[in-house]
Amino acid sequence: MTERAERPLRLGTRRSALAMAQSGQVAQAVRQLTGRAVELVEITTYGDTSREALAQIGGTGVFVTALRDALLRDEVDFAVHSLKDLPTGQPVDLTLAAVPPREDPRDALVARDGLTFAELPSGARIGTGSPRRMAQLNAYARSHGMAIETVPIRGNVDTRIGYVRSGELDAVVLAAAGLNRLGRTDEVTDFLSVDFVLPAPGQGALAIECAAVNADLAAALAELDDPETRAAVTAERSLLAALEAGCSAPVGALADLLADGQVVTEMRLRGVVGTTDGSTLVQLSTTGPVPTSHGDAIALGRELASEMLAKGAAGLMGERAL
Repeated sequence: MTERAERPLRLGTRRSALAMAQSGQVAQAVRQLTGRAVELVEITTYGDTSREALAQIGGTGVFVTALRDALLRDEVDFAVHSLKDLPTGQPVDLTLAAVPPREDPRDALVARDGLTFAELPSGARIGTGSPRRMAQLNAYARSHGMAIETVPIRGNVDTRIGYVRSGELDAVVLAAAGLNRLGRTDEVTDFLSVDFVLPAPGQGALAIECAAVNADLAAALAELDDPETRAAVTAERSLLAALEAGCSAPVGALADLLADGQVVTEMRLRGVVGTTDGSTLVQLSTTGPVPTSHGDAIALGRELASEMLAKGAAGLMGERAL
């Protein structure tokens, strides 16, 4: 036991600059919390090496499986994921020990010449690897008489922004949280309001996972958990699961807390499903008491999903079968 207490905790992380940045922040918090050294163990995932579109390679779990395998083989003690990459089913032999406070959940535009979305020229080429973003951007453009072309892209932040710098694309859309964690918010030319582009379920949140048998570590990591963030992302992911959609499907969701003065009174959950060309969207919201249990948050998501399915949402998610 002494040896185990003395050796550094091993934190499994993807190798990308963004994954290393967010894992580094968690490592620092765990050092302060436990007084133990934390070392990063870099793991390459299938999603990092494949150049295919996420929808083609399955989307769900492609950035997660290798990290989870390392946990189960005791090659790392805990792992940090972008929560939006996690499949909605939680394996029984792994514990989601903590969901720290959420970063900005919005999507962000990085456009040439400092342009906002509204200022983009007719026919502007906008890069994104996300069917969810394509669906909502195209729908917004349609409803506002704009002509845009969404272009599927993959790659890390530098690669994506490089398409704009080189003039190949007019703009790209990225998660604001990732740019914030990389210290690159100054490159954002417009933050896209959640009123016209709902983020991916769990966007902006991190998941800290460990093996279920490692109960002492799970209890220590639980100190980093933010109950409000966990309730929100649980509701969002419950919606995704009830729609039977993977994390590459064109589904957006955001749960936020509604306050009356200083007192938080309710949670609102908004969801959207759409065809990637933006011609058809099913967008609904529901509001209920702030969930006080995991079950309450799950129920909120399921309730909205059933309303969306009744409005025809299932027929808009053909992409998930690829």
